[in-house]
Amino acid sequence: MSDDEYVYDEASGEWISAADAAAKAAQAMEVRDSVGNLLSDGDSVTLVKDLKVKGAGQTLKVGTVIRSIRLTGDPQEIDCKFDGIKGLVLRAEFVKKR
Repeated sequence: MSDDEYVYDEASGEWISAADAAAKAAQAMEVRDSVGNLLSDGDSVTLVKDLKVKGAGQTLKVGTVIRSIRLTGDPQEIDCKFDGIKGLVLRAEFVKKR
């Protein structure tokens, strides 16, 4: 989006720049782990439950450390990488921030 694009903000009733709208949307979404800690991109998390990974034929055990998570657009899901598993998406309720 360029700087000269504007969008209507229904909450404030004003026209704001598209860049400001994107920043506001990113701040509004909070992703929290199983104990309520705020998660952000690049955090490391630990699994709090054994999880069977569909399609990979393996189980991730309690205490497994997942490094460098990425937030998705969903406040309940995080995107992560783990050895041998591509496209792993975990629910935030099954992880705890390290």
